[in-house]
Amino acid sequence: MLNVENLNVYYGESHVLHDLNFSLAAGETLAVMGRNGMGKTTLMKAMIGMIPSRSGRIELNGCDLAQARSDRRVSAGFGFVPQGRMIFPNVSVEENILSGMERVRRPTIPDYIFEAFPVLWEMRGRRGGNLSGGQQQQLAIARALVSEPKVLILDEPTEGIQPSIIKDIARTLNRLKTERGFALLVSEQVLSFTLDIADRFLIIERGRFAHEAARDGIDADKIMTFLTV
Repeated sequence: MLNVENLNVYYGESHVLHDLNFSLAAGETLAVMGRNGMGKTTLMKAMIGMIPSRSGRIELNGCDLAQARSDRRVSAGFGFVPQGRMIFPNVSVEENILSGMERVRRPTIPDYIFEAFPVLWEMRGRRGGNLSGGQQQQLAIARALVSEPKVLILDEPTEGIQPSIIKDIARTLNRLKTERGFALLVSEQVLSFTLDIADRFLIIERGRFAHEAARDGIDADKIMTFLTV
């Protein structure tokens, strides 16, 4: 469903991502892992169009989006949950979710959102900035999901969240992925989280993929060598 070929991204004259190639099947979860500064977030931002790519292809269902604007990519089927969540702190939870449905005339939040994230129903009138980190992450995921993505991109989703909430989010994502039929592309450093959700693993080092593994027979110790200093 998603095919990335020879993707190159620069910051100014600095070559940050080097000829990256990967694919993602419908319903699959791919985890891109690595230490800070290795290129994970740059890749996620390049996928959604927040950072331009110098060359290469980003094909979703056969349509090359590498030079498309971010809104076009969302319309084509990308959903994005950025690092740091970036919810709107001064409007309500409900208004935050509805902001993900701006292309829908007279939008109504689908029932499955509040079934998956009951805390958002309880706090639907509360300002987003008054939620905990874990609640804000659930809000950011809900906001991305209401656009009905084919591929949901999560950038460092466990950052600043307590372990029990991370487990809840993993379970919810697995269930929603099956029920709603989307694929997941996740950048992450926490191996325990990706082991709960990922079908495949790609390790990025200095803007290049250094290791690939499938869930079956994964060598967790080897992956940890890429994640520790």
